[in-house]
Amino acid sequence: MKITYSNIIYSIVTLLGVTMFFSCEGNLQKVRAFDLEGDAPQAIAEGINLKFTDSGRLVANLISPKMYDFTNKTFPYREFPEGLQVEFFDEDNKKNTVNADYGIVYEDSKLVDLQGNVVIVTADSTRLQAEQLYWDQESSWVFTDHANTIKFPDGSYTDGQGFDASQNFDKFSSRTNDGIRMFEDTKTQTDTINE
Repeated sequence: MKITYSNIIYSIVTLLGVTMFFSCEGNLQKVRAFDLEGDAPQAIAEGINLKFTDSGRLVANLISPKMYDFTNKTFPYREFPEGLQVEFFDEDNKKNTVNADYGIVYEDSKLVDLQGNVVIVTADSTRLQAEQLYWDQESSWVFTDHANTIKFPDGSYTDGQGFDASQNFDKFSSRTNDGIRMFEDTKTQTDTINE
């Protein structure tokens, strides 16, 4: 058998082609390793400080050390495994603050699940503490089935097991509670004399 330059070139091209095919297959495996695993988040954010505005006015500020973004899932959500702090500002720029050790926001249902040392402090200094609290953003409703304590600025307080309330607490229903509530006496000195 006579070896010609064309046989040598053909052999070299074939060898290069086979080498490239197998090296590409190896690289394809490496690329696939970068693909998201079934339970992995599509993004991880660290050192979050998000400001939400409406017509140029600051309405909320979210601060968290870490967020996992699972919005690529069938039931999308964002998880805050190392806790979060959210400050809400009303039209008069009064601030309400929410802190929790863990949080998860479900995108489709607009439900927020806060867990571990949940503390809400309103602009009037009302302080709510609970181990878990849900906030339904769609219906502006806050609720829990867990033990909770609410301390009011006038010194009143309640210790309860579960409640439902509007997010501004003008409608409130407690399942069970003990506490002290202060009421202002509306009688005047004239009312006392006429009795």
